[in-house]
Amino acid sequence: MDAIVLAGGVPGPDSALYPDTKGKAKAMLEIGEKYMIQWVLDALDQADTIDSIVIVGCEDRQAEIHSNKIITFKPSTEDIILNFQRGAAAVLEHDPGAESVAVVSSDIPLITVEGINWIINSSLAGNEDLYYCVVEQSQMEKRFPGSARSYVKLRDMNVCGGDLAVINLELYKSKKDFWRKIFEARKSYLHQARLIGFDILILLLLRRLTFSDTVKRVTRRLDITGQGLICPYPEIAMDIDKPHQLELARRELS
Repeated sequence: MDAIVLAGGVPGPDSALYPDTKGKAKAMLEIGEKYMIQWVLDALDQADTIDSIVIVGCEDRQAEIHSNKIITFKPSTEDIILNFQRGAAAVLEHDPGAESVAVVSSDIPLITVEGINWIINSSLAGNEDLYYCVVEQSQMEKRFPGSARSYVKLRDMNVCGGDLAVINLELYKSKKDFWRKIFEARKSYLHQARLIGFDILILLLLRRLTFSDTVKRVTRRLDITGQGLICPYPEIAMDIDKPHQLELARRELS
């Protein structure tokens, strides 16, 4: 399977990471002896489930980023949905027969080969439009105490989202209305509530839904098929958004 690495995020002056990034891409933060994105690329290089890589963003830093699997860089926009679409178009240009793609954030430097392979192999067992992974709070806090992740509180568990998803490229090619709705919803909490349904939102707030219930209701409302994967590898959800999380990663990878 091919992978799209999303590396376009540039923290603004209001971001907690701005003193570290100083107007540069977050993917190029130095952690240990490498840039943050390089840790992600190294894991993808070693994963036997990943064939090639498209990077969206950091196109001006190509000489400093290395991977034997990179096929192209694409310029990024300020919207993650448009960045995914650019990456998907590049994957299909390289391999018109590609069926699915792994979408990976560049800000999870602790990601492991085992975690990548587990998610990709789990997705290959079915034929859904979308595979989205989460990590249970107990597993996250056991592996990264003090990481201060945000959790969705469900009836049967508390979870945080992982930063590697698998998307069927037919969803990109044939369901343009889906992407339009997702694009619009990113701009407004009201649009997000309308997208998944106020009834689902209220049930989530009241903790009336289990993880399985949530996946079924949301995918039905979006008119797609999907599966939620409860990932046993917490590193997949350890994204770097705040200074203390950056320090955590530097301690782990020094």
